[in-house]
Amino acid sequence: MSAADGQSLAVVVFLGFVAVSLLLCGLAAADLDDPEHFYAGGSAAFGPVGGGIAIAGDYISAATLLSTTGAVALDGVDGILFACATIVSLYLVMRILGEPLRRAGVFTLGDFLADRLGAPSVRRALGVATLVVLTPLLLVQLSAAGRIMAAMFGLPDGALTGCTVAGGALMICYAAFGGMRGIGYVQILKVGVALTAMLLLAGIVLARYGWSPPALFDAARDRSGAGGDYVTPGLHFGHSVAGRLDLISFEATLLVGAACLPHITMRLYPVRDARTARRAVGWAVGPVAVVCAGVVVAGLGACALIGRDLLRAADPGGATALLMVTGALDPVAGGARHSMLFAIVACAVFATTLAAVAGITLAAASSLARDFGGRAAAHGNGGRSAAREIRRARLAIVLVGAVAVVLAAMLGDRGRLTLISLSFTVAASVLAPVLLYALFLPGHSATGVRWTVYGTLPLIVLLLTGSPAVSGTSIAIFPDDDFHWFPLQTPGLVTIPAGFLLGLVGRTRARACDHPWKERTGPVPPGPGRLDPAGRPTSSAQGLPTRSLRPPSSRFG
Repeated sequence: MSAADGQSLAVVVFLGFVAVSLLLCGLAAADLDDPEHFYAGGSAAFGPVGGGIAIAGDYISAATLLSTTGAVALDGVDGILFACATIVSLYLVMRILGEPLRRAGVFTLGDFLADRLGAPSVRRALGVATLVVLTPLLLVQLSAAGRIMAAMFGLPDGALTGCTVAGGALMICYAAFGGMRGIGYVQILKVGVALTAMLLLAGIVLARYGWSPPALFDAARDRSGAGGDYVTPGLHFGHSVAGRLDLISFEATLLVGAACLPHITMRLYPVRDARTARRAVGWAVGPVAVVCAGVVVAGLGACALIGRDLLRAADPGGATALLMVTGALDPVAGGARHSMLFAIVACAVFATTLAAVAGITLAAASSLARDFGGRAAAHGNGGRSAAREIRRARLAIVLVGAVAVVLAAMLGDRGRLTLISLSFTVAASVLAPVLLYALFLPGHSATGVRWTVYGTLPLIVLLLTGSPAVSGTSIAIFPDDDFHWFPLQTPGLVTIPAGFLLGLVGRTRARACDHPWKERTGPVPPGPGRLDPAGRPTSSAQGLPTRSLRPPSSRFG
């Protein structure tokens, strides 16, 4: 097989995916005549099968394919636990949140909490939390898309910025023109491509070892150089007390945080009914489980065929393991980049990344347009106001996409794992308490939401800045400096309980300030220095604008 064959296949598959996905977004754009279709046209339009697969597509990201493969290759059982946590997290979100999150006319977390609590004031707080969660994820995925595109076409490192810009332009087109329905079509297509590539790669790896998973595992352990540590938990963070706590913290953050990501919950709001939500569970979890199984096999194969030391030398976090194993399985003249297997896997990773950034961009732009810009026309308020809201949403998509492209080009791969840790920690420590309390704790209030958001976010930033994820380790943002004072790389073990506790404290304070008054209105009592609109002193006989004498949160007391 010639090198030209591999590169030609990469070009054909890449252009074919882009053409088909743009066509699907164009077909979906014909129905985007109101906000309901633009923001929520995905799951409601596809039913349980298509909706479940679209959710699986949102869940499968570059981190799932690249980072988890590297974790399995470098850390053995720890990486396998990470893959299992990904599957369990999706199952939990579908079983626990799938039915309660159904709500017509709701498109963002701010919409949902404002409607659930009857308190529009929570919109901005939820908008802040949503953007803090999604922005780091968007930067990581967009940077990965640029690198994969450069690798597919064999371009030098100097072309990385151009590839990132090209990926960002495609992302903006998908989100702006396709809306939720168009991105849903792209996610379904992406799941098919990712499943095909990972099953093919896993099959070739297993065939090398007689289709025996135990033989593959033994070969990976022997080649790892870690001995028994490779097959016991703790290799990634170490076997000290701090290391074991860090493993627990990371697993808890991944398990809880992945379940509350805003671009995932966004697909659950428009589900038709409880039966549809239950039927979608299998269609969402099944593809993710198959892909994660393929990732585990590919990671073990990378360690067995290449060796842990070479993988770590290429990338301390192991993000290149998935593509490196294709070169070991299909060696050709000119290197791995020219093999057919590399072309197929690289295109699958690029499709996965591009679809993921489109979904994240739509969720971030929706929050920016609705949670910060004020809720536009309610459903059914006329075509002119609906068109104005869609136009504002598309402008938000362009803004979010442009800023993300600039930041991704500036950051490159610096701090990739730290950004992912930030996103999942905020999701687990802020969004999880807010959602669970609003759904299952009677009387939860807007004050509790604000305490959770504005109290936990600074704590996360403080602990993460002082952690080994920022300085002192090979995967840190500043690997050559060491100024960390907090022992855990992932602070979720502290911040998740803090988020729940702050929510309870805020709720308690709100209830303490409430009074069992019924809502009533009346004239504002006269008082010294009080003037009417004409500037005359007021009296009790003068009619003045009325006000509510009930505290806003008393309906929850």
